[in-house]
Amino acid sequence: MAGVIFSIIAGAAMSIQGVMNTRLADKIGLYESNVIVQGVAFILSLAALWILGKGNFKAITDVNKLYLFGGVLGIVITITVMLGIGKLSPTVAISIILISQLIIAAIIDAFGIMGSEKTVFSWNKYIGIIFMIAGVLLFKWKIK
Repeated sequence: MAGVIFSIIAGAAMSIQGVMNTRLADKIGLYESNVIVQGVAFILSLAALWILGKGNFKAITDVNKLYLFGGVLGIVITITVMLGIGKLSPTVAISIILISQLIIAAIIDAFGIMGSEKTVFSWNKYIGIIFMIAGVLLFKWKIK
């Protein structure tokens, strides 16, 4: 149950943050707002590390070096979410983002990429994705 609760919080936070970041970018600029967003996140990450951290930075030598580039995706995510919401509505942009996340997560699961346990991607999951895409198209469809 904790995983479900954390996932709900993450989804809500991503949607709210995307709109907040976009509105900030409208006023101060896309890359300027990214610096604020990433800078605040960095400071809060350091505080969380100081208070809650129990890991071991020395173990970084045992990590696949590819995983060190995960932080690079932070700027890609923040900027593309702001651009998507700015060009579409928050609902349409976040819907497309969620579908993209689901498809990529399914590919990761199906092939066991990056150490994930392989899971079967059966026909009902394909139908679910098709329904999600159809839902976005219906939402975007303007009836005259």
